[in-house]
Formats: sequence, C-alpha cells, structure tokens
Amino acid sequence: MRILISGSSGLIGSALVPALTKRGHDVTRLVRTSAEVAGGVVWNPEAGMLDLSRQAPFDAVIHLAGENIGAKRWTASRKVRLRESRTKGTALVAEMIARMEPPPALFISASAIGYYGDRGDEVLTEENKAGSGFLAELCQEWEAAAQPARKAGIRTVCIRTGMVLASHGGALPRMLPLFKLGLGGRLGNGRQYMSWITLEDVVGAILHILFEPRLAGPVNLVSPHPVTNSEFTKVLAGVLHRPAISPAPRWALRMATGEMADPLLLYSARVEPAKLLESDHRFEDPELGAALQRILRGMPSHS
Repeated sequence: MRILISGSSGLIGSALVPALTKRGHDVTRLVRTSAEVAGGVVWNPEAGMLDLSRQAPFDAVIHLAGENIGAKRWTASRKVRLRESRTKGTALVAEMIARMEPPPALFISASAIGYYGDRGDEVLTEENKAGSGFLAELCQEWEAAAQPARKAGIRTVCIRTGMVLASHGGALPRMLPLFKLGLGGRLGNGRQYMSWITLEDVVGAILHILFEPRLAGPVNLVSPHPVTNSEFTKVLAGVLHRPAISPAPRWALRMATGEMADPLLLYSARVEPAKLLESDHRFEDPELGAALQRILRGMPSHS
C-alpha cells in the first residue's frame, strides 16, 4: 500500500512507520520542514498549507499529529493550542485528501478515550455517548474535523487511544523512578479505571484496521482488560519487587499539575475495545502483568 502519515516522529508514529515499511508498504511522511525527512511532504496546519495535488494517489492516510496533551499545564492559551493543533490539522488533512483524484480508500485519524469523560465503573464501548469537560469536548471536535473525508466516501476511522505503555515514552518511564525507589502509590482513591494498551498493540491494531473494511467510525484502542489505578499500582510494584505505599492525594496532584490532574490522572474510563474484538483482532499484550514484564525487560536501565 502507499500510505501518507503525519506525526511520524511521535511515540506511535515512530513505531508505526518501521512496522509499515518492514511489511513492504511505501510510506510518505508529512513534515514541517523539507530537512526533516527526504521525500516528505511539507505542511503547515496553522497556516492551512498542504498541497497534495502533485502526489500520486495514496491507498491510506494515517493522521497522528497533535500537541502533547500532558506536556504543560493547561493555561487558557495552552488549551487553545491543544484544540487548534488537533482540529485545524485534522480538518486540513481531511479536506485535502477529499479533493484528491482518486481519494484514498481509508483515513485513520487520532483521537483519545478522553472522549468518554469521567464515567466511574460504567463499561464503555464505541456506542457510548461523549462525556463532559474540556478533554471530552476536545475529542468530539477532533473527530468532527474528519468529516470532509467521510463526506467524500472515504472509510474514516477515529482511533480512541488509551494510556500507551512503552519503554521509551508516554507515562510509564515517568512513573518508574518513584516505583523503583518503593515510593509509588495509588493516585487519589485509586478506584478510577485506567484503560491501557501497549505500543506494540497500538501498532498491531492500526495494521489490522488497514485491512479490515468492516471497521469505520470510532474504534477504541485499549487492552481488553482495563484495571483500576489501585490494581495498576499493585501490579507495577509487584513486577518491580517493590512496595507501593505512598499514595498521591487528589489535592497534591491538582497542586502539582493544575486542571489537567482530573482528566489525565483521576477520571475513570472503563473502556473496552468492542469493535476490535468483534472483528477478530488478537492482542499481543492483553494482560497487564505480562505486558509490564515484557516492556521492562527491554529497558536498558532496568535491573
């Protein structure tokens, strides 16, 4: 397949591109400057600049670009930036590929399980409605921005990704120093559900979507076995053979990270990958303990 991809240098993109090329697919990257990748297509979503008129047809477009949601405190200006980096970029890509002759058969666009908001113990599938709050509203706008591709008849999939576990990025490497010292602990009351997925399973799910025409609309990219924060804490501490006796109270998390503490650390989303399971997708890492053991074995600093 001939595939166009944005966000190729991010956590997911940097794992997805080599997986695609290893399987013989021809990958073209959307880049900010021509110096980034030879042969890439330069774009500027803030300026609305993306010219695909001279490109040969693509079979699929995978759009992963967007500002890191947890990199900085959510000031008013930061929230504008987070929203625009997702909605403007997605709308631009969707509009440009809708104009291509012929258009690609598939558009995969990033989203997140933040769509569901804070839902307690409720089991959530792709059929559930959106929650409330900044992150849920952002995800709704993000997915709506893909509408031009849908209207053009392109099979459009919005991948609602959970917490990605990886050895070299995401949340896990930030957790490990405290847990290795025996200073890890639950967040808040620990009852909130964490819907997680390994980076390898994210890549595997995207590869599955490429060749599964039954999949369209929202698709949850999470493990089939979500856990509460207390369970996650217990399993991680057990894998590391350390105690986990230092809980972080809600007030301390809010003081440390501001408004984003609630949606990123304390909200509960018990999300299931219903569509992936219905389409007979198999996960490499369905169980948290085995997944953490495999990831930690691959980290040079782990002992």
